[in-house]
Amino acid sequence: MVAGAAGAEGVTIAALGDSLTQGHGLPVDQGFVPQLEGWLHAHGIEVTLINAGVSGDTSAGGLARVGWTLGADVDGLIVALGGNDMLRGIDPAVVRANLAGILDVARMQGVEVLLVGLPAAGNFGPDYKQGFDAVFAELAQDYGVPLYPDFLAALRAGGTGQDALLDYMQPDAIHPNAQGVARIVADIGPMVADLADRAGR
Repeated sequence: MVAGAAGAEGVTIAALGDSLTQGHGLPVDQGFVPQLEGWLHAHGIEVTLINAGVSGDTSAGGLARVGWTLGADVDGLIVALGGNDMLRGIDPAVVRANLAGILDVARMQGVEVLLVGLPAAGNFGPDYKQGFDAVFAELAQDYGVPLYPDFLAALRAGGTGQDALLDYMQPDAIHPNAQGVARIVADIGPMVADLADRAGR
């Protein structure tokens, strides 16, 4: 049993994200949200997770739908957006404003949050990468919310660059396979357990 089990019974957490959250390319029960819910239950944390991941979604799309995602029964929110913004080269200031808007809605509704980042690739140059990567840490500090800095961190461990990811990725080299998702879930799980505990208080 991990920390967070005691106060989490009856808690509902929504995972607001893109295809990484939605489980693109995987059987329904092998995606991020089902595997994460299974991990939590296996650790004695009886929470309900809502898959609010939409393939291709940007931070703007997340902002547009966060209001109805956070229904009356939602106690916690995982925010895992920005990857598609980065792939499109969207101005980090715009990404920051959209994510801040999502955090504002969560705050107004009294919903606890875990923010999940995704470092930029180098495609748009070092200035873009520096600006984009800073968004998540700045928002976490400004809003006082926990940050899991890199959705794919567990897949990068033990190696460098894309080579470290290959065993855990689907053929598109963008989305994790079921084994990769399991590694991600095991790494982020304790932070989600903490989110469930905070949301259940």
